[in-house]
Amino acid sequence: SLTDSPITLKILQNWVPRVSHYFDKEHYTYVGHQIVIQESIEHFGAVVWPGALALSQYLESNQEQFNLKDKKVLEIGAGTGLLSIVACILGAHVTATDLPEVLENLSYNISRNTQNLNMHKPEVRKLVWGEGLNEDFPVSTYHYDFILATDVVYHHAALDPLLATMVYFCKPGTVLLWANKFRFTTDYEFLEKVCNVFNTTILAEFPESNVKLLKATVREN
Repeated sequence: SLTDSPITLKILQNWVPRVSHYFDKEHYTYVGHQIVIQESIEHFGAVVWPGALALSQYLESNQEQFNLKDKKVLEIGAGTGLLSIVACILGAHVTATDLPEVLENLSYNISRNTQNLNMHKPEVRKLVWGEGLNEDFPVSTYHYDFILATDVVYHHAALDPLLATMVYFCKPGTVLLWANKFRFTTDYEFLEKVCNVFNTTILAEFPESNVKLLKATVREN
């Protein structure tokens, strides 16, 4: 239910959108590791959005509640890879996915930030929401403990395929953690659909950035 009172938090990192088309490098510190992220505004997916900062911070601070060590984690819409890197540092088997045009920068960031760490080697894969799911990620082989998604809902037309993708990967026992900056009525309409499909709880809200962090699980029949 959404009746539980979510905790109110602030995003600790300063987040400033970039206006340059050139790559910038942003420095973040999570779980005692400095993470250097290469960004570009050529693609929406190549910029660090506030939802990724919010969920990274939350996972770092709530490791007892959400223990990622040795868990199988799938990030959809991984973008720059910041959250996948944090999940990897926290000990997860991470698969970071996004559109083909984002994968080069995503792979670069994940590789440079995890190559010298003693942890499970993360995987980067193409995932177009709603397309070829059973071919690329057959149910018989792929089961994830956690699905992570940040700022995947914005002004785009792929909301139905996104919901279908969430439903596809969320099996009994899977926890979906979704952090999003809420800007438009379409964002709230999508939230309503998520609440209709899953058992949904708001874990935290970040009022100064309009970010909500939600936990969703499959309804037991």
